[in-house]
Amino acid sequence: MTDSIMSKAATMEIPINSNGDTGTLTEDDSLEQAAKLQWSLDEKDLQQVMVSGPNLNETSIVSGGYGGTAEEIISTNSIKGSSMHHSNSSLSLTAEETTRGVAVEKLESVRKWGLNTYKCTKQMISERFGRGSRTVDLELEAQIEVLRDTKRKYENVLRLARALTNHFYNMVQTQHALGDTFADLSQKSPELRDEFGYNAETQKLLCKNGETLLGAVNFFVSSINTLVNKTMEDTLMTVKLYENARLEFDAYRSDLEELSMGPRDAVTMARIDAAQQQYQVHKEKYERLRSDVIIKLKFLEENKVKVMHKQLLLFHNAISAYFAGNQQQLEQTLKQFNIKLRPPGADKPSWLEEQ
Repeated sequence: MTDSIMSKAATMEIPINSNGDTGTLTEDDSLEQAAKLQWSLDEKDLQQVMVSGPNLNETSIVSGGYGGTAEEIISTNSIKGSSMHHSNSSLSLTAEETTRGVAVEKLESVRKWGLNTYKCTKQMISERFGRGSRTVDLELEAQIEVLRDTKRKYENVLRLARALTNHFYNMVQTQHALGDTFADLSQKSPELRDEFGYNAETQKLLCKNGETLLGAVNFFVSSINTLVNKTMEDTLMTVKLYENARLEFDAYRSDLEELSMGPRDAVTMARIDAAQQQYQVHKEKYERLRSDVIIKLKFLEENKVKVMHKQLLLFHNAISAYFAGNQQQLEQTLKQFNIKLRPPGADKPSWLEEQ
């Protein structure tokens, strides 16, 4: 019957009114009603499926067995919640393990530091009261003592040279002010113009030579300061590390000797082995730092002689030329040692010089 209706619909003429509307026919109405009925049924079925369909938050698990099937609805929210709880608990466990590991490492480092401090303090007290033995290198310790004494003497030279620089700077400023005063008086005192003029020129010349000498003395002070507070201080820092290593070495050596004199049971043998390892480690550290100190002392002595030879020659020539009034020799001394004077008013370097 459906085929016959469709064939009639295919061969049927559809009249069109003058307004463009299709004409109404009885068969057309039946076809249109049938189509609408079918569309409404399909739409209701779709809505029913959408409404009564499975919830996205639920999962249907079908388990089949002998004699029939069984179906159970399990909420996915519970699955998500359990998985999130498991992941959070695992993350918290990992964080706790990490924190615990860091704490254990810190406690172990504090324990080792405390044990090392105890052994070194015990060794130091034993040495001071004459009950403990210490490793002695007479030649090296004599060189270290000479270095400390030399540093003290050079610090005194540096202090006196700075005092000389300050006093001489004040004298040069006074000569500069006195020369300006003489020049002003020569203009205001016609009867003493020549006398004031001679003295003004003399003070200006002395001021110029004094500034040249200040340049040489400042260079001398800067070089001595570098030698004392950088080169010598660096060597003495290595000496301090060497002395600490020597104390640790003697402390662990004494500990090993005490254990070796005791009973030889299993526990003591294990402690002796551990003490032997620590003794070997600190022995290597002591010998390495001892070698570093010897090398640095050698290079320091060579550098000290080279630097002081140049600086003492500069200081002598500059002072001699200044007090002899030999301006040409004074300027030649500065050129000989590559010392450049800053022009007046250039106390602060420009931003290009600071780069």
